[in-house]
Amino acid sequence: MMPSTLPHSFLLLIGLLLLSTPAGAQENPDPLRFADDIAAFEAWDQKNATPPQPVLFVGSSSIVGWPTAARFPTLPVINRGFGGSHISDVLHYFDRVVQPYAPRALVFYAGDNDIAGNKSAAQVLADYQTFTERVHAQYPQTDIFFIPIKPSLSRWDMWPEMAKANQMIAAYSAEHPLLHYIDTATPMLGDDQTPDPTLFVEDGLHLNPTGYDLWTKIVQPYLAPYATPNPE
Repeated sequence: MMPSTLPHSFLLLIGLLLLSTPAGAQENPDPLRFADDIAAFEAWDQKNATPPQPVLFVGSSSIVGWPTAARFPTLPVINRGFGGSHISDVLHYFDRVVQPYAPRALVFYAGDNDIAGNKSAAQVLADYQTFTERVHAQYPQTDIFFIPIKPSLSRWDMWPEMAKANQMIAAYSAEHPLLHYIDTATPMLGDDQTPDPTLFVEDGLHLNPTGYDLWTKIVQPYLAPYATPNPE
């Protein structure tokens, strides 16, 4: 039988645990599954120079597969995507995939795997807010460009919640001058308002070169101000 009174320290611990896991929130996956990926980034940086004040691309597999250096040849690009990641994973590794580079601009794609992992649109928004606040706490002039969760063939049944997350983040971004929502999602829908199959590889989830052509064309004007000047 539980005693009628509990030690104050035990009650404090229970309170902290309740505060750390908001009601209804889906538990985050273990970020340590990406330990090797992050270590590989750091090993690369030890052997190679990185551009000052870069345009940093960070997020999940849609960032990994985007040949950013080739598609944005005039930009000082760094790509730090790691496939399968949630926003919570980017937050966990923030000090290792964002902070070292002091980005002038940041292009962010994540949330896709979050919704697929049963997180709600509200949780995706909350995690993105935490991310942007953390960026601006250290780099108050950095522009952040959000690439919305894409409508895909393999996750089309999840699209209502994904679209809700996109809408919430678009509204949040509209309130902050350094936050930008780039609508790459709507152009991915065909005339029947379903995902255009010509944009995807066989798995129906990841983009093929045509899909990345579309994204690059839409995103390029937003990033043009960060182009590296041609030497005289």
